[in-house]
Amino acid sequence: MPVKIAEILDPAAIVAELKGTGKEEVLAELTASLVAANPSLNRKEVLRVLLERERLGSTGIGDGVAIPHGKLNNLDQQLMAFGLSRKGVDFDAMDGKPARLFFLLIAPEDAVGIHLKTLARISKLLKSVTVRERLQQAVDGRQIHHIIAEEEENL
Repeated sequence: MPVKIAEILDPAAIVAELKGTGKEEVLAELTASLVAANPSLNRKEVLRVLLERERLGSTGIGDGVAIPHGKLNNLDQQLMAFGLSRKGVDFDAMDGKPARLFFLLIAPEDAVGIHLKTLARISKLLKSVTVRERLQQAVDGRQIHHIIAEEEENL
């Protein structure tokens, strides 16, 4: 049974209007929403892991999409946040275009297989121009979550 993005993504961790204009600001904003939905997380530790991963290479995969991710000790399940930037943010994407759709994924340190499957599923979902456009036109977190759940059924 594939991991469902809509089941991992807590609607409380969706930012429908990112304010950040740079990579670090967006990562901080997404981390804040993830921690707000999961208060046991250490905000500084999550941000450190994400920034470390970005130093290895940008998680901006192109087509206006970025999937910042990392692994944490003392975590028993994958956690996810989503952010939408209407203006777009320079995220050092492979195609040089600004990122607008952000899926932040944090996984347990030892969850290699499931972590990679989830990253692949996010990537597969966002390959569709229609899905990307629908998400960019969403007005709030509830609608974003609904679109993800609906479109995921077609995968």
